[in-house]
Amino acid sequence: MKRVLLIWAACMAAFIASAQKPLKNVRPEDAGMDGAKLAQVDRVIEEYVADKTIPGAVISVVRDDKIVYLKAYGNKSLVPKVEPMTTETMFDLASVSKCVGTTLSFLQLIEDGYVRLTDNVDRYIPGFKPWEDPETGEKVDITIRDLMTHASGLDAYIGVDAYVAEFGENTPDLLETYIATRVKRNFRPGTKCLYSCLNFITLQRILERVTGERLCDYAQKNVFDPLGLKHTCYFPLNDKAPSFRDGLRKYCAPTEVQADGLPLVAAVHDPIARRINSGNSGNAGVFSNAEDLSVICSALMNGGQGILSPLTVELMSKAPVQNDPKVGRALGWDKDGLNPGTRGDIFDPETSIWHTGYTGPSIVIDMKTKTAVVLLANRCHPEDKGNLARLRAVVSNIVAGAVNVTD
Repeated sequence: MKRVLLIWAACMAAFIASAQKPLKNVRPEDAGMDGAKLAQVDRVIEEYVADKTIPGAVISVVRDDKIVYLKAYGNKSLVPKVEPMTTETMFDLASVSKCVGTTLSFLQLIEDGYVRLTDNVDRYIPGFKPWEDPETGEKVDITIRDLMTHASGLDAYIGVDAYVAEFGENTPDLLETYIATRVKRNFRPGTKCLYSCLNFITLQRILERVTGERLCDYAQKNVFDPLGLKHTCYFPLNDKAPSFRDGLRKYCAPTEVQADGLPLVAAVHDPIARRINSGNSGNAGVFSNAEDLSVICSALMNGGQGILSPLTVELMSKAPVQNDPKVGRALGWDKDGLNPGTRGDIFDPETSIWHTGYTGPSIVIDMKTKTAVVLLANRCHPEDKGNLARLRAVVSNIVAGAVNVTD
């Protein structure tokens, strides 16, 4: 038995080590893509930098297990000084954190038998209110699946200033109770989509109860480290002890300039995540760079290497049949519901998943062609302005148009 265990451990170590290897950078033509077509992304991204919609950006295009296009544009910082953008720059992922942090972590709990999609939330958070029909009084419990697909009906957000005035900053326990008992339930769960940060904060709290660990620590140990990611982490604001994160701050692109005249750096922009959850939050808080996110995309396109099983990735990529088709969301990812423009006009909506973040990042993954687009920009620097919807769609179209489907 001991020998069997040793062999099993050696095999697992070899499997994880294989997943930790960085992706190779190759010419587009060596991965079945048209390099001349792909280079058209330069023109459109440079236009957005030139008209000051964004100070800069980084793009990575992934095909299967290879990076075929990786490039930086413009500047990483304008305030307090101008610094050029590099491909190593780490970005505040905002809501893309929901995908690469919370979703991948939570799906592991489902694989390991701790949680089911059909479980009611009040199984883990006692007193979590159901939706109540205003006409009949019928009560319908909110499930894990409702949270992961934004079909719970919970309000999209909360008034942070009003909340802090009543409960104070750095009060995650009180926020849990606030969401459980006071936040409005707007419709019967599973019938519509209302994109809500509160869904993923609730998932965070469930994960932390089940595992006994903070989300930021669980994701680091079980998602980011097994994939060998060196520039991906949360920055919990209440961590006082020196850690590996201290050495990563210099890579971070700043976001919005604050009242003191300085921008946020290595501190999450989202107000709930920063002011109430102190950087450890289910809705936002992950910082990463283009190469690390490319590794995540490649892992998902190749059956979840090292972090999830192939069947779990397949489940994650589909809109649950239990939901009304109007929901239009997969587990933790967008499908044809909110922001369909992000994937552009060419990638197949049936085989693609995507997500955007408020500060400017986006990821599009087409499982059929094993093609992914990582587009990172700090739209909120130095001011919170600028719209990237068309840029994302156009870049996706260029990348999709460069794919050789006969390869």
